[in-house]
Amino acid sequence: MLFLDTTPDLTDFDMAIYKYISNHLDQVAYMRIRDLAAETHTSTTSILRFCKKFGCSGFSEFRIKLQMYSKEQKQQKIQSIDETAYIDFLNRTTQPFYKEKIREAVSLLQDKELILFLGEGSSNIIAEYGALYFSSIFNMALRIEDPSNHPIDYLSKKLSDQVCIIALSVSGETKNIVNYLNHLSFSSSTIISITNSSKSTIARLSDVNIPYYITPESIKDADITSQLPALYTIETLAKEVRATN
Repeated sequence: MLFLDTTPDLTDFDMAIYKYISNHLDQVAYMRIRDLAAETHTSTTSILRFCKKFGCSGFSEFRIKLQMYSKEQKQQKIQSIDETAYIDFLNRTTQPFYKEKIREAVSLLQDKELILFLGEGSSNIIAEYGALYFSSIFNMALRIEDPSNHPIDYLSKKLSDQVCIIALSVSGETKNIVNYLNHLSFSSSTIISITNSSKSTIARLSDVNIPYYITPESIKDADITSQLPALYTIETLAKEVRATN
């Protein structure tokens, strides 16, 4: 509630003050206490009591915290969808670089018996979709649910030769996926990665990397970068492999 992580015990008078502040953050952050009291039809005593419920010694401290909170909220504001970023990506999929990366990946995939998709966070959801899509259109595919485990240890060399890992990561630096792929260096399975940059650790650990270069987005510690390029690339790969078989 405002800059608190918990909800204080508010009376009806307090709620009236809170609602006014929430709807007028920028103004209240620079108001005098008697002006806020007038606007909320309360008293300065009620305002001070309200401030103490928010862990402040007085109205001056409350205003400072409110100013910091308002600034933080503005910085964390999610931008509206920028269609030009998607248009730019789609334009790049028609260019020789992207097409060559798809051809390289297809050459690795076309003779494989098992495709394993690997991702964490939102990329884990895309990995699940990728496994379903590949299974429907090409060959058996599974999602690795827990990349902290290394089931590749239990595969024979003959089967390992027939496995291709498709690793998904926006940053290309996801710790568990990096550890998983490092572990694969002892096997003969091939690795294809779909990341936002070709210079990431996961990209460098891959036999083929398909970067999509879209503007990263985040709010607080959450990565909310669009996964549309990864979805498009997965569907393109599955269809291209299907066409070659």
